[in-house]
Amino acid sequence: MSNWFECKVKYDKMMENGLPKSVSEPYLVDALSFTEAEARIIEEMKPYISGEFTVANIKRVKLADIFFDETGDKWYKAKLNYITLDEKSGVEKRTAAFMLIQAQDFATALTTLTNEMGTTMIDYEVASITETAIMDVYRYEVSTPEAQ
Repeated sequence: MSNWFECKVKYDKMMENGLPKSVSEPYLVDALSFTEAEARIIEEMKPYISGEFTVANIKRVKLADIFFDETGDKWYKAKLNYITLDEKSGVEKRTAAFMLIQAQDFATALTTLTNEMGTTMIDYEVASITETAIMDVYRYEVSTPEAQ
């Protein structure tokens, strides 16, 4: 299971009118600790930001799963309620789980979520899907030695 951290990066961005503007953008990083999350986001952002930048905030984010779609440029957060039945009392129990979906638009995000959840045997209902401000997600990737 991945540990996800939302890192807010603050820097001066050059706007279309040629003037710099101070912005704070959130990114999601897979890391083992806050320290590693900060180190990873600094390394990931170096090639994209000219000049100085700071990691303004880091917070842990609980996600049950992330669905990637390289054609999508937006990130949507979905809240699902897993539905279970207590056999003793016969009462339905709902447990919230959050998913992140990369998609082009809301309809594509819903379709991706429905398709991915259709492969499971879990009873669920979609409570909400909202567009996030997340700019990008950096997964932990194990580097493999090059073939000789």
